[in-house]
Amino acid sequence: MRLRKPCLLVLLLGLAQLLVLASTHEAGEDSFTKDDTIDEEEEEEEEDYDEDEDEDDSQVKEENGVLVLNDDNFDTFVADRDTVLLEFYAPWCGHCKQFAPVYEKIAKTLQENDPPIPVAKIDATAASALASRYDVGGYPTIKILKKGQVVDYDGSRTENDIVAKVKEISQPNWTPPPEMTLVLTKDNFDEVVNDADIILVEFYAPWCGHCKKLAPEYEKAAKELSKRSPPIPLAKVDAIAETDLAKRFDVTGYPTLKIFRKGKAFDYSGPREKYGIVDYMIEQSEPPSKEILGVKQVQEFLKDGSDVIIIGIFKDADDQGYQLYQDIANNMREDYKFHHTFNNEVAKFLKVSFGKLVVMQPEKFHSKYERKINVLDIQQESTDGAAIKDHLVKHAVPLVGHRTISNDAKRYAKRPLVVVYYTVDFSFDYRVATQYWRNKVLEVAKDFPEYTFAIADEDDYSSEVKDLGLSDSGEDINVAILAEGGKKYAMEPEEFDSDMLRDFVLSFKKGKLKAIVKSQPVPKNNKGPITIVVGKTFDSIVMDPKSDVLIEFYAPWCGHCKQLEPVYTELGKKYKHQKNLVIAKMDATANDVTNDHYKVDGFPTIYFAPSTDKNNPIKFENEQRDLEHLSAFVEEHSTKLSRTKEEL
Repeated sequence: MRLRKPCLLVLLLGLAQLLVLASTHEAGEDSFTKDDTIDEEEEEEEEDYDEDEDEDDSQVKEENGVLVLNDDNFDTFVADRDTVLLEFYAPWCGHCKQFAPVYEKIAKTLQENDPPIPVAKIDATAASALASRYDVGGYPTIKILKKGQVVDYDGSRTENDIVAKVKEISQPNWTPPPEMTLVLTKDNFDEVVNDADIILVEFYAPWCGHCKKLAPEYEKAAKELSKRSPPIPLAKVDAIAETDLAKRFDVTGYPTLKIFRKGKAFDYSGPREKYGIVDYMIEQSEPPSKEILGVKQVQEFLKDGSDVIIIGIFKDADDQGYQLYQDIANNMREDYKFHHTFNNEVAKFLKVSFGKLVVMQPEKFHSKYERKINVLDIQQESTDGAAIKDHLVKHAVPLVGHRTISNDAKRYAKRPLVVVYYTVDFSFDYRVATQYWRNKVLEVAKDFPEYTFAIADEDDYSSEVKDLGLSDSGEDINVAILAEGGKKYAMEPEEFDSDMLRDFVLSFKKGKLKAIVKSQPVPKNNKGPITIVVGKTFDSIVMDPKSDVLIEFYAPWCGHCKQLEPVYTELGKKYKHQKNLVIAKMDATANDVTNDHYKVDGFPTIYFAPSTDKNNPIKFENEQRDLEHLSAFVEEHSTKLSRTKEEL
C-alpha cells in the first residue's frame, strides 16, 4: 500500500522530534558536566584569589620593572644587596606621577647593568615606619643604599643623572665622602672657634629626636657652605659627652645652635633645613652694618623709608666705639638694619660729631611731639653695650607708627598696644588722608607714653578685626587695645575723633573695660577624663593655682591631633582620680589663649602648668607622644601628684 504524502510528512516530523529529544538529553548531560566544570574552575579561581588576599606582604612584587617594597619586606630585601635605588612616593603626589615613567626607564637601564642594580619604590604614606626611619619629608624622595648605608640623592630627577650617580656608588671601591660637619670637643673647641671669622655650632644629644631630624639637613648645609669662598664651617658638639662646654654656653635644650665670631657667641634663630641654614648663614657672614658713603643715601632713607634708621658715625675703623657698635649690630641684626659712616659730610648733614649713634624715623613718621633725631655718645658708653641697646629699643618706633604684618613681631610686641584700624596707605594719592587720622591719634598718644600706639590697615588685620567683633561695625575707623596676657579690648563703634580715643584709653587705664575673649560655649558637662577648656574658662582652669594642669592645644583638622586623641584620653583616665591634677585640651582655632606665656606655634602643642608657677609653663618637646612618655612628663613636673606604693 502506498503512503500518502501527508502521512509521510507526519512520520518524518515524529522521527525528527525523537532525534531532538535524544540530542537534548545528551546535550543536557554534557551541559551539566560543563557547568559543573565551570563552577569548579570558578571555585579554584576564588580559592586562588583568597590565597592572594592572604598572601604575606613580605613578598616583593614588581610594577613595570620597579620593585615594590614596604615595612614588611624592606629589611629582608636590602639585607644582602650591595646597591639599591629607592624612591619614597605618595600616591596623590603630582610630582611623583610625573616622575613615574622616568623612574621606570631608570629601572630598565639599571637592570641591564652588570651586575643588575635593583630599583624599588616605597609608598611613604603606607610604609610610615620606613618613611620615619629615613626622614622622608617630601615627595618624591630619592635615596641610594650602599651596603645598608643610606646616601641622599640631591641631584636633578633626570634619567641620566640618577643612573650615573647610582653606577658611581655601585663601584666596589666607592667610599662615602667625608663628613663636612666638624666634630668639636674640649680639646679642639677653642682653637677652631676662636680662629673662625664665623662658624655655626650645634650642641646636640645623641638620643634627641629633633637632633636626629636636623642631622641630615645640617650636613647638607655644611657641604653647601664649604663650597663658598671663603667657606663657612659648621660644627657639632655632643653636649652629653662634653658637659663642660654645654654648661659654659648655657645649653639647656637640644639641639641648641650658636654662631661664633672669633670666639664670641651669638644666638642662632634661623631655619633648620638645608637651604634655610645656607641662606641664613650667608646673610650672617656679611658685615652686620652697611657703610653709608654719602648724604644722598641718608636722604633716601628719610624720604622713602618705612622703618627706624640707625647710623653709627665714626672717624675711622679704629675709632674706639666702632668695634663695640659692630658687636651690638651682630647681636641685634635680627631685629634692626644697622649702618655706619666715616664720611664727614654725613656727620655735618646730621649735625653730629664722630663717635655718635643716631636713631631717627622716616619723615612720614615725624611729628611736633617728637625729636627728629636721637643721639647717643658711644665714646662715653664704650664699656657698656647695654646703653646702646636701651637707646635703640627706646627709639625703635615713633610715637604713632605703622603696624604691619612684616614688622609686627619685631616692633609691636610690647603691650599694652593701642591700635587704630582704617585704610592706611602712604602712597602719594592717599598720604594726606592717612596722615589726617594719624595726627588725631598723635594728639592722644603724646599723653600716654607708657602705652604704644600704632595705626594698622584694616585689610591686613581683617581676622584680628573680626575676632574683636568689629568687622560689621559700620565705621571706617575702629580701635582696640591689645593688653598683656593676651587680653583684648574693643572701642564701641562710634564716629572717630581724638576725644573718643582719649576716653577709651582712660577707661582702660582705670580698669573699667571688659575684655573680649573668643570662646566656644562653656561645656555644661565637663566630667569626662579630659577637661574641655574654652576661652572663657582658660584662666579659671589652666591658671588655677590649686591645680597642676596638662593642657593640649589642638586643631580639629590636625592629623597629629587625631592620632594623639585616644592616647590622650587614656592619659586622662589614668589620672582621673588625682584631685589636684587636670588633664585638659582646648581647640586653639576657636578659642583665645588668654595668657601670652602659652605660645601655640603648631598643633598639637602641650604644656604643663605647675600650680606653683603658672606663668612659666613647661612645653612637652618629646616627639614620642605615647602614654609612657606623656605619663613620665606629668610625673616629672607635677607638684600635686599623690603616689601609691604600687605606683612608686
